[in-house]
Order: sequence, then structure tokens, then C-alpha cells
Amino acid sequence: MAEILVLVDHADGAVRKPALELLTIARRIGEPSAVVLGAGEAAASIAATAGEYGAATVYVADGAEFTEQLVVPKVDALTQIAKEKGAAAVLVTSSGEGKEIAARVALRLGSGLITDAVELEAGENGPVATQSVFAASYQVRSTVSKGVPVVTVKPNSAAPEAAPAAGTVENVSVAFTGNAAKVVSRTPRVSTGRPELTEAAIVVSGGRGVNGAENFAIIEALADSLGAAVGASRAAVDAGWYPHANQVGQTGKQVSPQLYVASGISGAIQHRAGMQTSKTIVAINKDAEAPIFELVDYGVVGDLFDVVPQLTEEVKTRKG
Repeated sequence: MAEILVLVDHADGAVRKPALELLTIARRIGEPSAVVLGAGEAAASIAATAGEYGAATVYVADGAEFTEQLVVPKVDALTQIAKEKGAAAVLVTSSGEGKEIAARVALRLGSGLITDAVELEAGENGPVATQSVFAASYQVRSTVSKGVPVVTVKPNSAAPEAAPAAGTVENVSVAFTGNAAKVVSRTPRVSTGRPELTEAAIVVSGGRGVNGAENFAIIEALADSLGAAVGASRAAVDAGWYPHANQVGQTGKQVSPQLYVASGISGAIQHRAGMQTSKTIVAINKDAEAPIFELVDYGVVGDLFDVVPQLTEEVKTRKG
């Protein structure tokens, strides 16, 4: 079978969920091989996890370059492995860093690039990707016509499915090109205990209708009752009511959870571009004419200050 390289995202010694999704998707188009970079002492456990999810081979490369420099060392490694192993395709998580890595790898390989795929399937001339375009108003199917296809896939595009494989580990010595921007300091992000916004299965977002930073507590309460991440519209973050890191939309983060709850959000096209691929969308808004109701699966016309607390209590009651 054709060898499909999957760049494995990891943090704090553990494989991140989108990487397991990529390994699951890779099995649809060939035989997955995992690429684990800069994992240090955690490399063995990460390789074992990759094997559990279908990686026949795990290529491991280590070195201070992966932590001391930005992006370029990962590009060096992924490009080298793709060339040496004759990979049929390269899959990367569709994050900010992931898309930069993918673009650089595609350039070095002289290949075509597809970003933000939500589905992949085998085709006669290589992988066929499904993408949501024009603010998720349309879906298109795309293929790469030149070189080794490099594809970034949005988180939550598939449910991770275990499929134990050999997981044979092969250590790789990378010829680094240098000339990379260097990391001079790091500041750990304060943990909220909630899921990562772009990876969460459930997202609860608040917008202009929340009417103040102090009122985001009711959005957080609903999110916590559901085990969800908290998002916000651009209007809310621009007003200083919630951190910009939580913005969902065209100029914020793109999410594609199983459930998206929009409270007090009108549904302007810029916001829809960041969440319209969500599997199930629920909107709460007192304006029955709000554009958000055009795309929802379920809509509640009502004051969020009445509806959201009741919803939170009902969720808590049903969860016991």
C-alpha cells in the first residue's frame, strides 16, 4: 500500500487528539506512517500510541533544534523523510503552525497543497479532499495534480479509531538547514481546565448579546456543565469582554465541533466562516430575524439571560 506520512502533534509527552484523527483518516487512503519530532524521552510512548492507531512505521527525530527554533526544523525533517521514503501523501493538522509547515514542505517538494480538508478519500489519481469554501457556503472536492499531495486536515473531521499496527520505530538523523527564527523565551499559558478551542467536541460561544465581560460567567457555566470550550465573537473580544485567543471566526479560530452553541451572536458572515462546519449548531438569540438562524439545526428565540441559565441547570440535572 502507498505510504502516507502523518506529522504527529504532541504536547507534554502526550499525543494530541487531532494526530489520532489524522492516523485514522490516513488509513482510508493508504498505509499510515507517523513522524514524531522533538519528543525527547516521551518519543517511545508517543510511538506506541501512534502504533495503536495504525502507524506501521514511526519515524523519530530528535534534537534541540525542534524546541529552540520555529517551524523550519520540522519542515527539514518532514521534507527529508517524504523524499527518502517516497511518501504518497503528507498529512498535517490544520492549525496555524501546521499550515505553515505544510506550505513550506509542499514548496520544497514542488508539490500541490490542500488546506482545511474536512474529509479524505482514495481516488484514481491520489487522495481526494473535501473542503468547505466561501465561508463554508459550499463544499468542493480537490485533488493535487503535481507532486506528493500535502494536505492539512481540520480537527474533529473524524473520530479517532484504534487499529493496532506494528509501529516499528526508525530513528532518523535530520540534516537541518538552519536560518530559522529562534525561541528566546516561553511563558506557559494559564490553564482554564477546559478543552482546547480548536479541538473541543463541544463549543459554547457568546457574542454582543452577552453585553459585558461580567456576563460571560453564564456562558462559562454552560460550557463547564457540558465539558465544552468557550468561544467568543469578534464583537465580544473587540469590546474587551473575552480574550482574543478565544475568538471564533474568519479573523479568529476556525472550529468544527460536534456541537456548537451560539448565544447572543447575530451570525455575521465573518463569524459563520469560523464555525459553519460544526456538525450540530444551536443558537440562542432574542432577535428572530438574526442571520444565525439561517444555518442552525436548532434555534431558540429568547433572552439568553433567561435561556442559558435554565439550559445549564437542565444539563446538570440530567447528568446527575
